[in-house]
Amino acid sequence: MAIKSITLLVLDVDGVLTDGGIFMDDAGHETKRFHVRDGAALRMWAKLGYETAVITGRNGMALRHRLRELGIRHVISGSKDKGVAFEALLRELNLVASQAAMIGDDIPDLPILRRCGFAVAVKEAVREVRDVAALVTEHGGGAGAVREVIELILKSQHRWTDAVRTFDPEFDPDAPEAPGVSS
Repeated sequence: MAIKSITLLVLDVDGVLTDGGIFMDDAGHETKRFHVRDGAALRMWAKLGYETAVITGRNGMALRHRLRELGIRHVISGSKDKGVAFEALLRELNLVASQAAMIGDDIPDLPILRRCGFAVAVKEAVREVRDVAALVTEHGGGAGAVREVIELILKSQHRWTDAVRTFDPEFDPDAPEAPGVSS
């Protein structure tokens, strides 16, 4: 796995940041469910100086609001060709494909998954996506899969302690367990 050189995380939305379900009211407004652990991990990732991009075929207010809340600046929505969008993103960020990880779940994600340095499929991904992935997550889309991947990358780069310290500056991974806590 080439995860030690990853500096960019590219995400699909439906099926990755969410469970793939779309809730729509009578007026046609969408709502989506996002997992807070994914959000916390994305914040840690950004605080450590890493980039995140979303490339999705859909567009909606709920999505735009959540991505703004997470501080994700690179958003390509309504994309008909994710491979072309990925190439444009790499040029904009002056990166090469091997520096990017992609988490996907469905056929439109394949052009990026085939090119990036670390291809990840969520556990419910279609077979074609699982077949090209270097990793299939244990957690599902919208249920902590993004957190799982960020933790794996940061641990492989020996940055996980730094990440935890973005929330708890006194965190000591070598500290003894609290009294009354056993493994």
